[in-house]
Amino acid sequence: MIGIKDLYSVLTAVVPLYVTMFLAYGSVKWWNVFTPEQCAGINRFVAIFAVPLLSFEFVSRINPYKMDLLFLAADGVSKVLILFALLCWANFTKRGGLDWSITVFSLSTLPNTLVMGIPLLKSMYGDDKEYLMIQVVVLQCIIWYTLLLFLFEYRETRTEVLSKFKESSVSSKNCCSEDEVIDVIATTSSNQQQQQQQQQTAQNANKIAPDQSQRFRPMVAASMEGEDGTSTTCEKQSVQAGPREESSSTAKVVETVKQEDVENASIPSSFSSSMLLKILRKVWLKLVRNPNSYSSLLGLSWALVSCRWDIKKPQIMENSVTILSSAGLGMAMFSLGLFMALQPRIIACGKKLALYGMVARFIAGPAVMAIASIAVGLKGTTLKLSIVQAALPQGIVPFVFSREYNLHPDVLSTA
Repeated sequence: MIGIKDLYSVLTAVVPLYVTMFLAYGSVKWWNVFTPEQCAGINRFVAIFAVPLLSFEFVSRINPYKMDLLFLAADGVSKVLILFALLCWANFTKRGGLDWSITVFSLSTLPNTLVMGIPLLKSMYGDDKEYLMIQVVVLQCIIWYTLLLFLFEYRETRTEVLSKFKESSVSSKNCCSEDEVIDVIATTSSNQQQQQQQQQTAQNANKIAPDQSQRFRPMVAASMEGEDGTSTTCEKQSVQAGPREESSSTAKVVETVKQEDVENASIPSSFSSSMLLKILRKVWLKLVRNPNSYSSLLGLSWALVSCRWDIKKPQIMENSVTILSSAGLGMAMFSLGLFMALQPRIIACGKKLALYGMVARFIAGPAVMAIASIAVGLKGTTLKLSIVQAALPQGIVPFVFSREYNLHPDVLSTA
């Protein structure tokens, strides 16, 4: 049972973050302080500087030699099961796809353990369970955020390769299709002329009887000629308009054929091994340049050395890291408020997607966590804690990544 003092501790940790989010929302929605370009720059700062330093600072303070391996195994098994199910859904079903697999994985496996989970579950289950939550956060930073970052980079690189392949395919088709287009135009125009002549002949045959055709032939010829023996104005206009109309029709056919080439450009359904290696090499180079991919590993390395030989960080290094890491959570919530203010409505993704997100966050994730926890042998309070922490609201860092890579940030912000 949570008492008044425990509830106040939870509110003390959570309310300041939402005050920050409210200020960011008002600065765009009502006060016009930031432009959309400036909001994107703030999120870029959070993704490249604040979040990596926050991860490094948090991971470097743990003792990796005193970890509850059974609890961490339950957390890892639940995430692996969900990831495996999503990969099967993306590869073997028509509605599946990489984009939504990444988003659903973020929704169902990455809760807000650091901000809300630690103070809440500490109040519910006691101070001795706080370290379990810290271990979950550390595992998220080291493994799951890095995996999420890899999936984002792989998706972005794969999209670039597909777009380049499509452009090259279209250009190769266009460079050799001019003769084919001309043949199509000639065939189409000749067929149209034949059809028009047949229709005109049939109409004349119906109007003029066979025995009267010779009688009216001089009159028809006279009506088609002027007094000086020249063609009438209507005939001249039709002769002059004929080439122009045909050359307008020609341009339309050419444009139609080119548009069909663009739409029907072949895209490979699967990559060859050499192309896949090139994609993975590009992803690796991008991950090396991204501080989020190795900040947690550096923090873990320092924690291993520090706890093994009792070495403390120099004060100048400590201050250099904490001056920005202390602003990590606040700036992440500020970026969330900016994004919400830029949307036309509070539920940016719509009610249907919001409902799906709630199912993934509060039902699917905790259910799989319960199965994994029971499977590895968790019991009692630890089992309850593992399930409750999986049912916490959505984490902030996955939203920062989703906005940075522009993959369903509306769904993550709503969650």
